[in-house]
Amino acid sequence: METFNSIVTELSLASIMMRFALNMTVLFILIRLIYYRNTKKEDYFFSFFLIGIIIFLICAFLGTIDIKLGVALGLFAVFSILRFRTVSYSVKDMTYTFIVIGVSVINAYANIPPPILGAISTNFIIVVAVWLLENFLQKNGLSSMVVIYNKLEMLHPSSRQDLLKELSQQTGLPIKKCRVRKIDIGKGNAEVEIFFKDSTAS
Repeated sequence: METFNSIVTELSLASIMMRFALNMTVLFILIRLIYYRNTKKEDYFFSFFLIGIIIFLICAFLGTIDIKLGVALGLFAVFSILRFRTVSYSVKDMTYTFIVIGVSVINAYANIPPPILGAISTNFIIVVAVWLLENFLQKNGLSSMVVIYNKLEMLHPSSRQDLLKELSQQTGLPIKKCRVRKIDIGKGNAEVEIFFKDSTAS
């Protein structure tokens, strides 16, 4: 067991592969078993897994150089600048991106004694925290999306209930509330963010 622990703590190919296997297992649990189960989105599978793999390998193979903290901070800075500028990229998706990066950096660098138990415990805490938040704290939460609405007269506060009813009929979603994000008087439409209970998430 002592020899096994020393392999994990050393920056060798065997150590990197063992940490990589642990990292992929944790990413699979987070992305496939938790993220997909609650969002039903397949769009980010490719990105999440590859981000985790690349971040891990960069950190692991650069770990032989004494710039660990600088590399980790630099990676976070790069991704904070990129910010995945897409319209449909929600706060939850951005949070999972941060989690994937964080888990990969932790698994590449962390050397918490005892090595095996320390690594497993750290990842276990992260997985349990994400699972609890998804299944309990956000169980009654609302999903959201942005729609283009072309009846500006319905945006008056006094017509809010009629607006919710019409949006529910048009989208087929049980809309609970809405928020006007942007009004374009020239085009005669507005960006309206709708909030609804997603019955497909389980």
